[in-house]
Amino acid sequence: MLLLLFVAAAVAIIWWKASGLPNSSYIKPEYSSKPFPVMVQGKWTNAYAQGNKEGLLIPIAVAQQLVGDGVRYEEKTESIILTTETKVLHFKTGELDATLNRKPFALRFAAKKVDGKLYLPLAPLTELFGVKAEVGESTGIVTLLMPGEAIQHAGVPDANEKGIKLREGSDKSFAIIEDLPAGADLRLWGESDGWYKAQSKSGHIGYVSKGSVTLLSVEQIPESTAPEDSFVAWKGTGKRINLTWEAVYSANPDPNKIGELPGVNVVSPTWFELLDGKGNIRSKADAGYSTWARSKGIQVWGLYSNGFEPDRTHIALASYESRFAMIQQLLAYAKTFKLQGINIDFENVYTKDKDNLVQFMREMTPLLHEQNLVVSIDVTPKSNSEMWSAFLDRERLGTIVDFMMVMAYDEHWASSPVSGSVSSLSWAENSIQRILEEDRVPSSKLILSIPYYTRIWTEEPDGKQGVKVTSKTMDMDAVQQLLKEKKLKPTFSEETGQRYVEFKEGNLVKKIWIEDASSIRARAEIAKKYNLAGIASWRRGFESSDIWGVLDKTLQSRP
Repeated sequence: MLLLLFVAAAVAIIWWKASGLPNSSYIKPEYSSKPFPVMVQGKWTNAYAQGNKEGLLIPIAVAQQLVGDGVRYEEKTESIILTTETKVLHFKTGELDATLNRKPFALRFAAKKVDGKLYLPLAPLTELFGVKAEVGESTGIVTLLMPGEAIQHAGVPDANEKGIKLREGSDKSFAIIEDLPAGADLRLWGESDGWYKAQSKSGHIGYVSKGSVTLLSVEQIPESTAPEDSFVAWKGTGKRINLTWEAVYSANPDPNKIGELPGVNVVSPTWFELLDGKGNIRSKADAGYSTWARSKGIQVWGLYSNGFEPDRTHIALASYESRFAMIQQLLAYAKTFKLQGINIDFENVYTKDKDNLVQFMREMTPLLHEQNLVVSIDVTPKSNSEMWSAFLDRERLGTIVDFMMVMAYDEHWASSPVSGSVSSLSWAENSIQRILEEDRVPSSKLILSIPYYTRIWTEEPDGKQGVKVTSKTMDMDAVQQLLKEKKLKPTFSEETGQRYVEFKEGNLVKKIWIEDASSIRARAEIAKKYNLAGIASWRRGFESSDIWGVLDKTLQSRP
């Protein structure tokens, strides 16, 4: 039957076009077959709302179309999570009790399922995201508008006493949807072949000829009001971040033996680690270390690692409950040890957990900001490696976090089949360029992470493989001691931008791409060239004594 109607309509249009006369027939649009069709940006969403007025409910698919990652639904627990830069609202289907930033919050209307489809109350979407709804009084058509939208209006001239027709298509041969009287106001959503795509006050969408209307003002949907006390991540005006990681494997270091760290303004001790899929966290935090740092005017951003274990990470990231458990513990630890920030270091993660990691950061950041805590995340350079790189959605993460540390090292990793630099200067710079250009992460959020270590590579002739390659990590002092003992003279490698040395031990060939004051200075220059937020170094204890002064002088000099 429906096919016959379409055929009949098509035949009618062909006839009207052939006759040259305007089509005088009326048509009921497809979307009018049910109450409350939902319109967004001049298009029917192929969905319908439920309820009316203050109790209006809209399909979750439409909500996600409007605010993207701001709406999350987890079917297993019926959890709905709405997130903005400053708020996290959690509630469940059929329940009015909710939490807003961990505090009790009462909804006036509950989310509900109708014929297996989930519908969300409009009220919290309006409160958190500024979604505006208009319902046509005569038609029940729901039009949803978003803050920041600029919409051109047009009017039917008063002189046109007979009014005009809103047609189904951009030609007079199309059937009429609605009669528009003189003085009628329209929203315009586009134009085609001398016709405007227009929406009437009743909510109907169709086409009017350009010559039949007069352009009026542009409607600007008000932006959501920004919080008066917007979070400021870095208060060190005029100073770039100079962070160094403190590797804590068992016991914390004795602060009295650390010595001076000229220029360092943030330390990030590896204190926290995910224990299981429930989100439980192991802590190695030390109040003495935190007190020492504060006495030096150095901020402490505790590092939280997933233990690089993908299965427990997958489970912990999968549900609101386990993500919230992690966030609660991090907030408690931050308060107990008087931290100024949390650094997330999740590595070796399944690509299927990409969205879950983004959601974790969306839920965590507003709550940490509320406690005046800086949020940062460590990312690798971009590559096709699933567990090392592909799970990181740098573009979306960049819109959430305060800072993103680009771990520009392990270009040639410990078990690499070929010898090479841990981080050639060109590779490190390209890693930054790609994230700036491809992922559009602002330079003010990027921190170049640099190595204080290198590797000594051993190449051994192998009848089967040709050459067997092994490596061993070396800190800066160990390399200088080796050069001195063997009276080796490094040469400068134009290819890597580093000093390089090669020597033999019997039938073994040894190779080292050296990290020293000259390479660290060059890395700091990269940070300055791209106006990055600063430098992060892995790790304290691998550096030679001259590094801190060189890094500080280069990094903080202007321009």
